Amino acid sequence: MKKIDKILVCVDFSQYTRMTMESALAIARGTQAQIVVFNVINQRDVNSVKMVSQYYPDRLDVETYIQDLKKERLEKLTQLIDSQFSDDKQRMTLNIEVGYPWESIIQAAKTHGADLIVMANKGRGNLARVLFGSAAEKVFRHSPVPVVSVRDPDTFKGRE
Repeated sequence: MKKIDKILVCVDFSQYTRMTMESALAIARGTQAQIVVFNVINQRDVNSVKMVSQYYPDRLDVETYIQDLKKERLEKLTQLIDSQFSDDKQRMTLNIEVGYPWESIIQAAKTHGADLIVMANKGRGNLARVLFGSAAEKVFRHSPVPVVSVRDPDTFKGRE
């Protein structure tokens, strides 16, 4: 198995974010692996804001919306790391991009030279998965590097 020097940990500020960070750090500890904490502002949300901004050009600027969202998310990530993962802060870099989540994750893995992707595999309803497919599922199928799926044991307890 190839040595793991860089881990891309994908967070979405859901209930799984802390667990995903903990899993990535558990893998990285005892090595010199660096961690890129990665978050995606969904392009679909940006497209919605663009559409609405056409009707309210004086009140809503898409670039300002994106910059404000990036700033807010960077602050949240920084607070999370400072409060929960301060011992490992020096090995982390933060990256927030705009795009379609699964495509952005694959591109970030390539751009950052990640050797491993760590992300939550949240259970979505069967209908949603059939119609759209989950971002995690698409990352698993298209990733150029191994992907670790983090699951909440309580959520999946008793399922067969």
